[in-house]
Amino acid sequence: MATAQRVVVTGASGKLGRFVVEHLADAGYAVAATDRVAPPPGSPGDFTVADLTDLGQVVELLSGVDERRPADAVVHLSAIPAPGLATNAATFGNNVPSTYNVLRAAQVVGIRNIVTASSETVLGLPFDVPPPYLPVDEEYDVLPQSTYSLGKSLEEEMARHFARWDPELKVAALRFSNVMTPQDYARFPSWQDDAQARRWNLWGYIDGRDGAQAVRRALEAEFTGFEAFVIANADTVMERDSADLAAEVFPDVPHRRPIEGRETLLGIDKARRVLGYAPEHSWRSEL
Repeated sequence: MATAQRVVVTGASGKLGRFVVEHLADAGYAVAATDRVAPPPGSPGDFTVADLTDLGQVVELLSGVDERRPADAVVHLSAIPAPGLATNAATFGNNVPSTYNVLRAAQVVGIRNIVTASSETVLGLPFDVPPPYLPVDEEYDVLPQSTYSLGKSLEEEMARHFARWDPELKVAALRFSNVMTPQDYARFPSWQDDAQARRWNLWGYIDGRDGAQAVRRALEAEFTGFEAFVIANADTVMERDSADLAAEVFPDVPHRRPIEGRETLLGIDKARRVLGYAPEHSWRSEL
């Protein structure tokens, strides 16, 4: 029997990380989880506490702690996960160096398969300046509007150059939408009477289970170089048709193609095409 691929998952105790660890373990990966806090009891894989702002610790994680063998791939989810949770300097000082350390440690160890968590915020959230077109996608330049988003933009740029330096390296930056668990869906009905309530991210979301699926598909995708992918669910958080929402809130923004029904305005066409990403969950079936 072939040895299972060993994947280090950073941020394994976080909201998305818990879904990713479980999904990868169920798919047959040997998961090496790491975070500053322990995961819930019974989580699969082995766990190591680590500070990713320390390059030495990251090199050790990827090369194998004690008797554990080196990793074959890295899923980097660890970060202060949103603007305003810490001071701007603290957010930048944690997130950007940690991502550099993951990229550099992978280079040192010889790992050439990296999936990293970027963010929908690089698309221009909270869209106080309207987006250039709808649905938004990966084809226009990043438009960071916060220090958090600036950091994510710089992390993508670092990854692009690491991939340029090594033609065999693959880095997939997944621009995740707002991560939701099934328990979060109880709040969705409260947004239905106000189109402005969730305009800040074009009424998008990502079910943690579909986020985990996207991670696995990115790990298994066969390409080299750097690629960014918007990762959202197939629908919005609203009951109204997406074209109607866009007409009310962003009346002057052009549409690049017809917008059908309640489809997401965070365009996932590239993820579908390149990764085979196929969202399986919707808040509508959970309530």
